[in-house]
Amino acid sequence: MKRTNNYGDRQPSVRTVPMQANLNANGHIFGGWILSQMDIAGGGEAIHFCKGPVATVAIDAMKFHQPVLPGDWLSVYTDIVKVGSTSITLHIEVTVLRRGHDTEIKVTEGDFVFVALDENNRPKEIECSL
Repeated sequence: MKRTNNYGDRQPSVRTVPMQANLNANGHIFGGWILSQMDIAGGGEAIHFCKGPVATVAIDAMKFHQPVLPGDWLSVYTDIVKVGSTSITLHIEVTVLRRGHDTEIKVTEGDFVFVALDENNRPKEIECSL
């Protein structure tokens, strides 16, 4: 059985399986836990692109489309959408592969803004370009 996604050959920045400890009162995975996975994935991509430390400064346009369930195979995909003089904006999408299914389902997405930092944790110019 071939598993499919909407991302071609692109690999996720993070792939993990949420556990029972990450449940909210409704029996779904807590939104804050999902946000942390998105921040980890986006931060890693931003650090790689900026060649150094970054800080999350904004999260825009968050949408939760479907709940995430315990045991779902969660994948986080990142796309660079804008690079400024000191900041980088990433569109981050989260999908899950549910048990017994062979196609990923988009569950969450949002735009994260990271700022490149110098050795004093102040914004610095991003030296690379797309």
